[in-house]
Amino acid sequence: MDTNVMIGIVAVVVIAVVLIVIGSLFDRSRKRALVKAEEEAKARADARIAQERAAAQAGAAEEVPAPSAAAAEAAKAEADKAAGAPEAPKTPEAPKQPATPTPAPTREKPESSASRITRLKAKLANSSNPFGKALFNILTKDNLTEADWEDVEDTLLLADVGAEASERLVEELRKDARITGKADPAEVRASLKEKLLDLVGRDTDRRLNASKEGAGKPSVIIMVGVNGTGKTTTAGKLARLFVSEDKRVIMGAADTFRAAAADQLETWGAKVNVPVVRSDKGGADPASVAFEAASRAKEENADVLIIDTAGRLQNKANLMDELGKIRRVTEKNLPVDEVLLVLDATTGQNGMTQAKVFAEAIGITGVVLSKLDGSAKGGIVISVQQALGVPVKLVGLGEGPDDLAPFDPEGFVDGILA
Repeated sequence: MDTNVMIGIVAVVVIAVVLIVIGSLFDRSRKRALVKAEEEAKARADARIAQERAAAQAGAAEEVPAPSAAAAEAAKAEADKAAGAPEAPKTPEAPKQPATPTPAPTREKPESSASRITRLKAKLANSSNPFGKALFNILTKDNLTEADWEDVEDTLLLADVGAEASERLVEELRKDARITGKADPAEVRASLKEKLLDLVGRDTDRRLNASKEGAGKPSVIIMVGVNGTGKTTTAGKLARLFVSEDKRVIMGAADTFRAAAADQLETWGAKVNVPVVRSDKGGADPASVAFEAASRAKEENADVLIIDTAGRLQNKANLMDELGKIRRVTEKNLPVDEVLLVLDATTGQNGMTQAKVFAEAIGITGVVLSKLDGSAKGGIVISVQQALGVPVKLVGLGEGPDDLAPFDPEGFVDGILA
């Protein structure tokens, strides 16, 4: 082997050994430094703890607790008694103040009927009402063509006025010289208002039977309708309306199929202090609940009994028959004065079939139109009255507890023509 190679190998080995030795010495030195630092820190901590302990013991020895005022007075009294001194008179205790009674929960005060009508008129006038606006825009043209009159009829049909009523209204408008002559906006509006009022029924008696002179007491109202029309909510709002007229109301939760229906009705009752008769178990016979509610209303001499029933499809014969049973069982206690059909105004002509079947099953005395905002479906007021031969008595225009009011034909027509 070459001499240079051997020298190189030896040099590498020597360097490696030197590095290892240096590293080992450095590691030992670092470990010794760490151990020393730990020992010094521990010594300082022990010294500080000992110093704090000594200071605490010294403070405890110097501190002498002062006797309380009560203890000092007791000791003085004991000394006086031992010395024969007369006992000091006791200071009379101040009389205890009676506990402040917890205030009763405040009940919501319902809005009056007159105030509701005024507010609902404003809602109608401020709402989007393409029905009235579209008619007015067409009729105020200078010269109405045959196509314009077709547009008028189409607008009425789209507003759910109904085919027969739409045709009748168009014929009357065409004969009115105020429209077919010079199209003065004021005259057109006046003519259109008169014609719509005639269709809506300006002289129809829309009072609830419970509000009429000589009404039975209690006056029984049964609420009916399909699922999703807002029937239970309407029942609660109707109770508030009667409470605003200072009538004593009781509600019966005969919707025993929907678990939350009775709870929902009780929530409404709690707001205006109206008791609710309900079953303790789900799926109970709704007719028995109605009978019990009628018995209680009779015993307590209530002014009005409102019976909420389960929503049902008009094509289910057994469910429709059950409505008849509810009425028959209730009338064993009290006569039924009113059956109100709750219709969702947004369903339009689809609600007509429902309405006719309910009318045949239980007999309807009036209609409540929920969700009537005066817009595209405003004509449902006209068509439902013509289909059933009964008036629209109440309308709802919002989700608020007082957004249910007696239907006012003139206010309604003014609103959709605003």
